[in-house]
Amino acid sequence: MRNYYEILEVNPKASREVIEKAYRVLIRKYHPDLYSGEKKQYAEKKTSEINEAYHVLTDEFLKEQYDNELEKQEIKYRQNMYQAQKTQAERRSYENQTEPREEKTIKQKTTKTQKVGSLGAIIELTKELIHDLTRNKDKRKRVKEVTKTDILAVILTIVVVVLIGVILWFIPFTNGWMREFLFENPLSNWIGQIFS
Repeated sequence: MRNYYEILEVNPKASREVIEKAYRVLIRKYHPDLYSGEKKQYAEKKTSEINEAYHVLTDEFLKEQYDNELEKQEIKYRQNMYQAQKTQAERRSYENQTEPREEKTIKQKTTKTQKVGSLGAIIELTKELIHDLTRNKDKRKRVKEVTKTDILAVILTIVVVVLIGVILWFIPFTNGWMREFLFENPLSNWIGQIFS
C-alpha cells in the first residue's frame, strides 16, 4: 500500500489547504512537458501517483477509509517488529545460555574448587583472560590500536609542552617569569631536592 502522504510530501495531519498547495507545487515540478526521454516517463509516472494521492486525500470519505487502512497497516507493522525483536532477544538469550562445554567446565572448576581472592582463583582468572585474548584476535587488535594511540598522544603532549616551555624561555617578556617559576618556586626546589 502506497503512502499518499509521502507522495504529496505532507504530514498525515495536514489540512486540505496544505494538501492542495503541495499538490500544485508537485504537479508543476513533475509536469511531463518539462522533461524528455526517460525523465519524461518518470515524470508521467510521478504525476499519476500525485494525482491519485490528491484524489484520495481530498475526498473526505476516501481519506477516512485510507487513514483507517494506513493505521491498520501501521499497527500490523509494529506488531511484526515487536515479534521480530522478541524472537531475536530470545535467540540471544538462548545462545548466551548454551556455551561450549569447555568454557562451562572451566567456569565450574574455578567456582567450585577456588575460593575468591585465593592465589588459585587469581591464576584461573588470569588463564581465562589469556584464553579469551588469544581466541579473539579482533579484541587483541583493538587493544593494540588503543595502546598505540595512547602512547602517541602522551608523546605528542610531552613534545608540545617542551616546545611551549622553550618558546616561553626565549621570549623576553616571559623569560623572567619562566626563571622565577623554574628556579625560585618552592615546589620546583622541593622536586630538585628529591632528585639530587
